Amino acid sequence: MSLSKICLKLSCRLTVLTLAVTLAGCSLNPFSRDDDAPSSSAPVVSSPQTSGGASTSIEPDQRAAPAQPSYSEPVLQPISGPVPLASGAPDEYVVQVGDTLWDISAKFLKDPWFWPEIWYVNPDIVNPHLIYPGDVLGLVYIDGQPRITNLRGSAYRLSPQARVTPLTEAVNSIPYEAVAAFLSTGVILEKDQADSLPYIVDTRGEHLIAAAGNEVYVRRVSGDTPGTRYNVVHIGDPLRDPDDNRLIGYEGLLVGEGVLTRGGDPATVALTDTNRETVKGDRLIPDTVDIPLNFFPRAPSTVIDGRIISVVGGVTQIGQYQVVVINRGTNNGLSVGDVLSVFQTGEVVKDRIGGGTVKLPDEEAGTVMIFKTYDRISYGLVMEATQALHVLDAVRNPIR
Repeated sequence: MSLSKICLKLSCRLTVLTLAVTLAGCSLNPFSRDDDAPSSSAPVVSSPQTSGGASTSIEPDQRAAPAQPSYSEPVLQPISGPVPLASGAPDEYVVQVGDTLWDISAKFLKDPWFWPEIWYVNPDIVNPHLIYPGDVLGLVYIDGQPRITNLRGSAYRLSPQARVTPLTEAVNSIPYEAVAAFLSTGVILEKDQADSLPYIVDTRGEHLIAAAGNEVYVRRVSGDTPGTRYNVVHIGDPLRDPDDNRLIGYEGLLVGEGVLTRGGDPATVALTDTNRETVKGDRLIPDTVDIPLNFFPRAPSTVIDGRIISVVGGVTQIGQYQVVVINRGTNNGLSVGDVLSVFQTGEVVKDRIGGGTVKLPDEEAGTVMIFKTYDRISYGLVMEATQALHVLDAVRNPIR
């Protein structure tokens, strides 16, 4: 084979490799508008609640038709003029290991969720939408408008030697460690989810309760693949929407883990680890819940007026990087990446001059980014907290 043919062949392979990497990056693109919202059938997680006894009955929703949420009609603020920059915004910034998209956005912008509106793609860089440690980001002006662009790609990208770095090296939108912790603390199940989950029907042997080392019989297990792992959840108190008292789910407590040893109906599950007794009626959920980490922050496309209804960890005051549950979901137009402002509920005080009482205005106290959505509830990560946040604080569209 001639030298020219060899060179042509190598060139073609490099072209295909570069195209493959670029296409692969599209699915992880934090600036694309492909929402990675999960199916509404997966369980969700919140603060654990202790509950005594072995009661496992699920309260039915007595309403024939769920009431529609009543909104206080907050005004959506249209974006006009240039996006305001942060005070002291740098001309250039070198991306560091451990950075998140939110961190980087806050260095350039007053409101980090407007990042997608001023991102300017550099076509000379492979995977120009993704950001890697070592990339040099620059603040430039195009047609008089501020734009942020990737001035120089780092060695994490495709080098001239065709060395490929995994796409997992790309900068995430939010810190994974902040949301991963909620998987091991407690759960909230939507009513329909709780009704359809596998449940323990009995224990093997003469045991009223079961613990690690025991086996239990389970119904509604889909699939007969031995080795499938589950978390065991005790159903706790009903969770109602504070706006209309509608039943939206149940608080739960993670009590242990198990592995499927035999399929069928009932199937057999061996308990491998427990932190409290496992009883009849406890539910089983998959031991992993996928969390999308690559998306871009933005204001919701619809009017959102909801409340924080729970917080992971059972604390009374909520701070930065804590996970909260709000009483709005995909049915209300929320999607992954939406940013909401948190407002402290104004107190009702006595008017000692005019008489009677007066409600003080709600005050903006923080920012939440939605990272997991379901039909009627969503999980958000507190990105900023200028004051202590609390359960029942309002969440609404950000006001610029």
